[in-house]
Formats: sequence, C-alpha cells, structure tokens
Amino acid sequence: MGGMSITPMAILIGPSPRTSIFSSRMTVKPLAVLTSPGHKMKAQYMLKEGQIRHFHELPSGLKMEVITQKMNKQVELETPPLVFIHGSFHAAWCWAHHWLPFFSHHGFHSHSLSLLAQGESDTPPGKVAGTLETHAADIAHFIKKELTSQPVLIGHSFGGLIVQYYLSSIRKEGNKAKSPRRLKVACRWQGRTEVTRSLAAKAFQTDLPLCKETFFSAHMDDHLVQRYQELMKESSRLPLFDLRKLNASLPVPAVPESSIPVLVVGAKDDFIVDAEGLAETGRFYGVSPVCVEGVAHDMMLDCSWEKGANAILTWLRGLEH
Repeated sequence: MGGMSITPMAILIGPSPRTSIFSSRMTVKPLAVLTSPGHKMKAQYMLKEGQIRHFHELPSGLKMEVITQKMNKQVELETPPLVFIHGSFHAAWCWAHHWLPFFSHHGFHSHSLSLLAQGESDTPPGKVAGTLETHAADIAHFIKKELTSQPVLIGHSFGGLIVQYYLSSIRKEGNKAKSPRRLKVACRWQGRTEVTRSLAAKAFQTDLPLCKETFFSAHMDDHLVQRYQELMKESSRLPLFDLRKLNASLPVPAVPESSIPVLVVGAKDDFIVDAEGLAETGRFYGVSPVCVEGVAHDMMLDCSWEKGANAILTWLRGLEH
C-alpha cells in the first residue's frame, strides 16, 4: 500500500480502474518530448494551460524547479496553498498532469517542487542530492520566502518522509517557520526481491512490464506507462539520499497528536508499500489511515488518479468546518 500524509498544514497523496482515459486507437499528445539545450532533462514535461515553471533560489545559490497552478475559481472560504513533494525517480512534473489541475479547479493554489538534482532543479556537489535535513530546509525556505499563508504539504513515498522530518523540525524550533496544516507520510517498503530489483537496481527504467507493475495499475495504458517511464529515467541525476545514512536517522521524531492534523493515505494495489506499512504509519501519528481501492503506488499518475485526489479533497473540505 502506498503511503501519504497531511499536517496541520500538510497532505500526501485517477477514469475507471478497468480502463484508461486513452485508447490505443486514439492520437495522444506526447507527455514527454525531446528537450532543447539548457534543459537538464532530455525528456521534458509539457506544461498544461494555466501552469508556469519558475525557479526558487536557495541560500546556497542553487535553484529549485517549481511548477505552479493558481486556483481557477473563486471560493467562499479562504483555502491554504498546497505544496507537493515527490519521491525517488520523480520530479515536479508528476503532480502537474492530473493533481495540479484538479486542486486548482477546486480552489487551491498549487505548487509542486523538484528537489535538488531532480527534474530541472540544480545539482549540488557530491554523490547524493541531500539528506532529510537539507531537503526539509529547502522546502522550508520556499515556504518562508514565497508563500504568505500556511500551506498543506503533500508528500509521496520518500517525499512523505521528508515532510515528516519537516514537521518534526518545526515542532523542535517552536514553530518559528510557517507550519504546514497537513501532511502525507511515506511507509515502509515491502521486503521483496522484485522491489529491490526494480528500484535499487533501476530495472524499471528498461523493463516496461516491471515499470508498470512497480508504479501503476494493471489496467494502465502501456503508451502512458512508457511516457512516464521516459520521464522517470530522466528525473533523478543523483539519489535523493544516502540510504545507509538515512536508516541511521530513522524514525523521525513523533509529532504530538494534538499539534498537527495528519492524513495518512495508501493505495490498495501498491507494489512497494505493504498494508502493515500503511497501518504502522497511521499508528505513528495516531490516526486511521485511508486505503484507496483500485490504485497503485503512483496514485497521482495512475489511471484512477481521481480516487486519491477526491479522498484528499474530502479531508481538506473537512478542515473548513
């Protein structure tokens, strides 16, 4: 099961599960195109109408890619901005295809970030993109400098782990930074050989059926899987973390139950995160996790992406009351 979560301002994470929105008989506009010089990804995501790509400069001088889509409808009550954080082998583009338009339509300003060395963001020196601490600090800097109200953080997979660390850091600093409202949390991987081969050995990059099994539902259209596979192959120039050092820093400190509302969301058909991992994350935050039927690990890209989006929207609407 896939894990996601939401804080007092943080959230984590598709037509029918039996059919894709694209038919093999249809002419589909490419999601990935060859890029022009100056781009870091050889396969470039084409932004949708209403989306802009800009770059947030960090104290180091390095710049993070941000894809933003403002709300396209007026709402009666003020809504928090949403900040989306991706996991390994992904970047800001993974939220831009479905979820940014969805939440923009429902009255939320939405921002998806590419962590350093991912997507079109700059690459720091060294063999890895950063640590839990540095990634969380980069997100905090973006929130402090570019947002005027408390955001809801939405993290997927390892992105959820970064959000967890961000939340615990805010509590330790006495809320000096803008504290997010909700959070989505990452869960443990299933201890299967197939998972190790697909992710650690990066076999999903060259094996289309394995890529589909790892990230998407069995009903996902192969043409879509191939396009996303092309983007994933180009999305990560360095690993997000040194996994050996990461293990030494886990688990992240718990956040008091009463201090930050958290939503934990998982996918029933997740190849990477199992049911116990989802339940474990829920117990860690003292909440009942939501398990979405008929969706796989990449909940925001899967053919039933609307299921996860609607689950989160329902939770957000509940906050208004």
